[in-house]
This record gives sequence, structure tokens and C-alpha cells, in this order.
Amino acid sequence: MNRSPHPPPPAPPPPPPVTSQDDASTQALSEALRSSFFIIKILMVALVLLFLGSGFFTVEPQEKAIILRFGKPVGDDESALLDAGAHWAFPYPIDEVVRIPIGEVQSVNSTIGWYYTTPALEAAHKEPFPDTTLNPLKDSYVLTGDGSIVHARATLRYRIAEPGLHYMFDFSDVAALLRNAVNNALHYAAVRSQVGITRDTTPFRETAARRLEELIAAQGLEVIVDQLAVEVRPPRQCQAEFERVDEAENKKTATLIEARKYRTETLSKAGAATNAMINTADAERKAMVEEVAAEAKRFTDLLPEYRKNPQLFMDLVHAQALEAIYTNFTEKVLVQERADGRSRELRLLLSREPPKAKIATVEEAHGN
Repeated sequence: MNRSPHPPPPAPPPPPPVTSQDDASTQALSEALRSSFFIIKILMVALVLLFLGSGFFTVEPQEKAIILRFGKPVGDDESALLDAGAHWAFPYPIDEVVRIPIGEVQSVNSTIGWYYTTPALEAAHKEPFPDTTLNPLKDSYVLTGDGSIVHARATLRYRIAEPGLHYMFDFSDVAALLRNAVNNALHYAAVRSQVGITRDTTPFRETAARRLEELIAAQGLEVIVDQLAVEVRPPRQCQAEFERVDEAENKKTATLIEARKYRTETLSKAGAATNAMINTADAERKAMVEEVAAEAKRFTDLLPEYRKNPQLFMDLVHAQALEAIYTNFTEKVLVQERADGRSRELRLLLSREPPKAKIATVEEAHGN
């Protein structure tokens, strides 16, 4: 008979009897767990609702928005743009809302061409004390086309052009690109100007604005220029000399204005006199033409009568002429030539009133 080398394990002891106290504890623990799970479910539902509710956002009237889901736009091109109003997106990190300030006016300032100053002095509208000469380590300037030195700076005010996708996603820093473009435009305009831009900045600003528009279009920055404010000043070390030049230019301008005024007045007077002479000449010409025409008509009308009897016609004309000459004359002197060639004088008293008889008065009669 074979025996196993190891004895069999002993049987486990029987479980202790369950008492009523253990049943109460187990039941209380189960109730507590069920309550905890219920509270946790409520909290989880509230967190989910809160998480989803945090995805609501509002787009202002002066802006557009686009939703990026895991870094990619939701939609294609312009269809991805969200207009003003309330919208919803999954909260971060699933979705990200990128706002595009379409209507907001933004600004950048040039960083070249101006002398050294500080923001505090700029805010107080004060000028730093100028050095005896320009310091290239601190002071900046631009060169004009005639080799002069001037200070120039500009402020660009712009808006993002719709839809604004290239502005937001194709460039890392559009403001820096615009600042470089403004600096380039200042140099471009300066070398195409003369030192006189310190008196009149309009041509300088227009040239700089055209150059800026060209750079913006060439780089596709997708912005709209609202205003390019330009300020140009002479070097402060030469301010007095520039003021004297400005004074001389003002005097020259005033003299030219006075000369042009005198020229205008003189030309106006000469023109008026010329017009008067021309009008008088025209009137005399018309009168003479009318008179000659009348004489020609009268001659044409009398020609048939002359042809009938020339001697009689001449006598009649001579008589009419004498009648016209003798009218209203009381004494006439006729000088005729005699047959021997010597002249004789014949005096005629025509149409003279006879002397009136004098009527004596009563006193004169008694006196006589």
C-alpha cells in the first residue's frame, strides 16, 4: 500500500456566523456608495454641461471669427468666417476661436529718420536738448535727393481687409512687415525730394503713400490704409538757418503774388481799353458803312435823272446846295470870277428883318 509523501492540507475553518450588526454595516456602506455614485454622476453631468456651455462665444460687429479644430479651420475659405452674433464651438483644446478685427483701426509707427527722444518727453510734448552735432548712435535721419539731411517719421493707421485669412494665417507678424514698409517708404520718398519738403510735406507724403501701397500689394498683406501721417523737420542744429531760408522763400512768394496781381490788373485794364477801342471802331465802321451805303443808294437813285438832263440836274443840285448853305444866314458874301479872270465880290443881305418903327411914348411927346 502506497502512502503519499505529504499529508493532505487541513480543511479551512468554517466562516463565522453572520450577525445582524454586520448586516447593518454592509447595508450602510452600500447606501453610502450608491449616494456617492449618484453625486458623482450629477457632478460629471454638470461638468460636461459646463464644459459644453463654455463653448458659446459672441462675435462683435466690428470683427470676424474662425474656428480651428485641432489646428485646422472648420470650413473652406470664406465659408469658415463667422459673422457678428452668438456662436458655439467645442472648448479648448478641441477647438480654438481666432478673432479677426476687421473693422478695428490699428496703427504702426516708423522706426527710422527721427532724432533721439523718449516716450515721457513725447507724452509731455517736450524736446530733448540737442547736441552740437548729430550723433549717429542715437539720432536717425534721412537723405534727400539733393544731399540734405532731414528728420522724418510716419504713423500708419490701417484696417484688415476682408476676409482677413491671409492676414491672420499667412504671416507671423504683419505689424512688423508694415513697419518695415513704412520705413522703406520714408527712404524712398526722401531720395526723390528736395530739402524744401520741410516747408511743404504734401508731395513727400503722397510719394511715401504710393510707395507704401505698392509694398502692401506686392507682399499681399491684405490691409487697407486709412491714413499715413508724415512729419518732416530740419536738423535742430540748423533750425535758425532753415528759418531764414523759409523767411526768404515767404518774401519771394509774397513778391511773386504781388507781381502776378499787378500783371492781372494791368492785363485787365488793357483788355478793357482794347475792347472799348474795338467796340468804338466797330461802331464807327458800321456807321460809315451805313452812310456809304446810303450815299450809294441815293446816287443810284439819282443816276437816271442825271442821265436825262445832266446840266439841269447839276443846276438843281447846285441850287439845293446853296439853299442848304444860306439857311439861317442873314448876310451872304458871294465871290465870283469875272470874265477877265479878276474876282469880284457881291454882298447880299437876305432874310434880314426890317427895322421896327419906334413908337413914342406920351412923356416923350409932351417933352417935345
